[in-house]
Amino acid sequence: MSIFSGIWVPLVTPFDDDVVDHRALARLASSCLDAGATGLVALGSTGEPSSLSEAERQEVLTTILDAAKGAPVIVGVAGNNVLELRERVLHLNALPLAGILVPAPYYVRPSQAGLIAHFTTLADLSTHPVVLYDIPYRTGVRMEIPTLLSLAAHPNIRAIKDCGGSIETTLALILDGRLSVLCGEDIQLFSTLCLGGQGAIAASAHLRCADFVATYRALSEGRIEEARSVFHGLVPLIQALTSEPNPAPVKCALEALGIIGHEVRAPMTGVSEPLRNLLAALVEA
Repeated sequence: MSIFSGIWVPLVTPFDDDVVDHRALARLASSCLDAGATGLVALGSTGEPSSLSEAERQEVLTTILDAAKGAPVIVGVAGNNVLELRERVLHLNALPLAGILVPAPYYVRPSQAGLIAHFTTLADLSTHPVVLYDIPYRTGVRMEIPTLLSLAAHPNIRAIKDCGGSIETTLALILDGRLSVLCGEDIQLFSTLCLGGQGAIAASAHLRCADFVATYRALSEGRIEEARSVFHGLVPLIQALTSEPNPAPVKCALEALGIIGHEVRAPMTGVSEPLRNLLAALVEA
């Protein structure tokens, strides 16, 4: 089985009075792994990397790698400055990573040919496997099926975090079989796994991580009714955690459990009062 399977948690970046709380981050990383997560994602969109300085990003990654104690860690490599991205990839080559998670260049909205050239360039440079990140509502450009199937031929492109919102694309990639398909829309976890996807990168799995893992394992072993029952129990939490911009709801829920503070950095804002009350009720249930 590919290493890019199971439940991966894209870690939030805790803050305390606008300073990264590394102790809380390390505890959070350890708790997810203790609950059975396959691995962690550092500096994905859930980690607010665009609001961190370069020094903070380096420190966050170091903390997560240390806390992982050899468990797999993928790191996000996002941006639209190709020269900076190349330098970032070359720097990351020296680190013990399971892979790099790369979205399309945001705002630029390159052509499909431009996307192929972009991902190919970074995959050629990286000594770590590349996980494509198809998330058009953040980047402004959709990766079309022929583009994805072309990139699947690259020997260093191994998986995709699928947030494209297209069942046709999800199924085409699963049927093609060359990329491990990791669900990136948490509410689609059950259906993607039933179709043959290999796992998920799920921000909601910060909470009740063991139940996300149980859903994955039950489906992997053909225990569909059990998996459905566990997943149905997660649905209200997932819906609440994804009802306002990520990662504010996740941080709010974690604060309700006394794990981290709820702080986010501008331009992010905290959750609404109704959602705060709902999350408090859900995590205490």
